[in-house]
Amino acid sequence: MTKSIEDFKEILLHNEPLSQHTWLKLGGAAEFFFTPRTQEELLDVVQYCRQQQMPIQILGGGSNILVRDEGVKGAVIRIVEPLLSGVTIDGTTLVAEGGTLLSHVIAEAVRHGLGGLEHLVGIPGTIGGAIVGNSGGRIGDLGQVVTGVTVLTQNGDIAVRKGDELSFAYRRSSLQDLIVLSASLELTRDDSEELTRRMRKNWIVKRSTQPLADQSAGCIFRNPRGLSAGALIEQCGLKGMAVGKARISDRHANFIVTEPGASSRDVEQLIARIQKAVAEKFAVDLELEIRVWPASA
Repeated sequence: MTKSIEDFKEILLHNEPLSQHTWLKLGGAAEFFFTPRTQEELLDVVQYCRQQQMPIQILGGGSNILVRDEGVKGAVIRIVEPLLSGVTIDGTTLVAEGGTLLSHVIAEAVRHGLGGLEHLVGIPGTIGGAIVGNSGGRIGDLGQVVTGVTVLTQNGDIAVRKGDELSFAYRRSSLQDLIVLSASLELTRDDSEELTRRMRKNWIVKRSTQPLADQSAGCIFRNPRGLSAGALIEQCGLKGMAVGKARISDRHANFIVTEPGASSRDVEQLIARIQKAVAEKFAVDLELEIRVWPASA
């Protein structure tokens, strides 16, 4: 039976401010804001949006997204606990559903004496978003342990990506699907106490070098090959530079922090100034690591 918008009234908000659901706490409203409670509801919402030819954006932890001030037309589907938040472990294989917070997946792996994720501590967001963007750090990235990903395709079908259909590069993956439903990670046996010690050490280093107490979206730019985006920005003398209520962090130049009263336009203008300065001084074009909604103004 074809669904109507009324069938979703328990999980639908109209013109919901996205500033309440993103780390930067900026941006306009979502025309239709769905929060499905089960995978069945999720599939129904996607099918309805497709039938209505309504554009869809998927919102997980909201940590790497800049929503423009004009907001988002169409549907934003939020995937948060309890939806897609299960973790199961069989031997050295960990299967995590796409809406699980990466921090929880890391904690479960460490608790069960499984190594391979402890260096990712402190990275915000869900495992689904982390896989699509191939989150990582100096030691390695998440794609190194991913063996298979179950997805909901753009057409609303469920498929498994593995082998040749699954590849990872720096802060990128081959996944172009709508939603990561679950992922299989192949980890290594290790001592739980030793893993906890390494995880704490990684966290202390990250906390000392990044503005984790401030309102930010994590790293703004991808590191150019063989270079550090933060170092390039710092060498341009831009640390602390502000536009409106958005400024480049004094602690790490690849972070933009916002204060109450900031607008998305402030952040976009600051991004443009950074890109211009780095291009002029080093002939390097900095690419965004965060995603901007909608993609074009």
